[in-house]
Amino acid sequence: MPEIRLLPRPTSVHRRTGTFALTPTTSLAAGPGAREAAALLRELLRPATGLPLAPAGVAHGNAVVLSVDAVEAAGLGSEGYRLDVSPERVLLTAGAPTGLLRGVQTLRQLLPAEAWGDRPARGVRWELPCVSVRDVPRFRWRGGHLDVARWWMPTSFLFRYVDLLAAHKLNVLHLHLTDDQGWRMEIERLPRLTEVGAWRSRSMAGALAEERYDEVPHGGFYTRRELGDLVAYAARRGVTVVPEIDLPGHTQAAIAAYPELGGGDASGPPERVEVSPRWGVHDRILDPGEASLGFCHDVLEEVLDVFPSPFVHIGGDEVPTARWHASPSARRRARELGLSVDGLHGWFVGELDAWLRARGRRTVGWDDVLVAGRARPLSAGATVMSWLGEEGALAAAAAGHEVIMTPYDRTYFDYGQADGPGEPLSMGHVTTLEKVYGYEPVPPTLTEAQVLGTQGQLWTEYLPTPERVEYAAFPRLCALAEVAWSSPAGRDHGDFLGRLRPHLSRLDRMGVRYRPLDGPSPTP
Repeated sequence: MPEIRLLPRPTSVHRRTGTFALTPTTSLAAGPGAREAAALLRELLRPATGLPLAPAGVAHGNAVVLSVDAVEAAGLGSEGYRLDVSPERVLLTAGAPTGLLRGVQTLRQLLPAEAWGDRPARGVRWELPCVSVRDVPRFRWRGGHLDVARWWMPTSFLFRYVDLLAAHKLNVLHLHLTDDQGWRMEIERLPRLTEVGAWRSRSMAGALAEERYDEVPHGGFYTRRELGDLVAYAARRGVTVVPEIDLPGHTQAAIAAYPELGGGDASGPPERVEVSPRWGVHDRILDPGEASLGFCHDVLEEVLDVFPSPFVHIGGDEVPTARWHASPSARRRARELGLSVDGLHGWFVGELDAWLRARGRRTVGWDDVLVAGRARPLSAGATVMSWLGEEGALAAAAAGHEVIMTPYDRTYFDYGQADGPGEPLSMGHVTTLEKVYGYEPVPPTLTEAQVLGTQGQLWTEYLPTPERVEYAAFPRLCALAEVAWSSPAGRDHGDFLGRLRPHLSRLDRMGVRYRPLDGPSPTP
């Protein structure tokens, strides 16, 4: 019998004799709580197979049956599922509707790779091998980060990226919407954020040290409606969109739109700056005054309107305080609060954390907020993304926070995939596929209960197009998806490659422009 090659690796798989044939007369029966999963299955399979999978109230004959069973919830949780394929019937069962969405992706992998295409495939027998799969994820947060602040990406690509995350059972799209180089979310009460802050006059054309520019204007933003549509689309696939509005640093684009946010004193008008065309860390940060806090509240009010996610990311990273030290108003603010000037960073983050907590949301910040938080500890519900290494995770867990493991040397996919000629421009480190697959997100001194999960980061300074993003993401995101979903017991890189190669055929059908396993292809 042919080997079952699924990715990420399920908890258990048992192959049996025979196949189940999907035909024009196959019915699709969806019990209570299963209709969205049934709709997703039809949506995914119809373009290539043309099969109607007609709805049926009661399963009869050749049928696919989807059901939510409360009894199963104890063992499967909210995302686990059981898939049983016999020659007569396909039974997909979960303890919650989201688990059915994960099982639909597995069912899709059991079909020929042609099922992953978006146009009719002729002469293909749409058969599923008879198999029993039981599958429960390891981590609750399995994410894919995408920076659209450095380079605006077409809205259609955001929807496609959601599809790619869902296909790999990743359940979070972390959308980095603002930075020094661009503000990408429409804020209706602050129109200049997109009228001015979403556009820059030029962009860097090489490595940061070269200081070369292309002299081509760049910009774009997403309306509230577009982002709301994305949130709804992702939810139908079991993906939560977590917005990131980086505060109080990485805000030069906002200050370009509203110069008064940059601070200064009454001796003259605020200094005007441009949306930055340069990569790197900038010293233009929000003034630590009431006007800046009011600005943040106005922005976050609209963010909460669009994004129902329980988590809201406020960045909090890379906040150089030199301008605060030079500002009489900032120094005065620090004295009023009984803080050092550097302590204003933690006070600012703490104010935003408290504001979000009062509205029933949970703050997420990069692990820079731990140093900042010495001035004002974060709330117990705040979550820390540990990007500087494991030390931030250990400190966050010791303070009672859940952590999301995002170390730059294992999960930053803007880094190169190999050394040697033909590799595209990237950040300085090399993060190979094998290195990603070998990553263990739970440090030895922590427990799985303290680690919420992990995710792959795509900062886009050197990824200006969707094609370059996909090339950087895949196949490394396939490896991280397995690290995040599957048990580490028995993890084997050779076995992973044996399952990855046929999986790449599925990605081929989706038109994914991944880096080949045997070396670089011409840069997309």
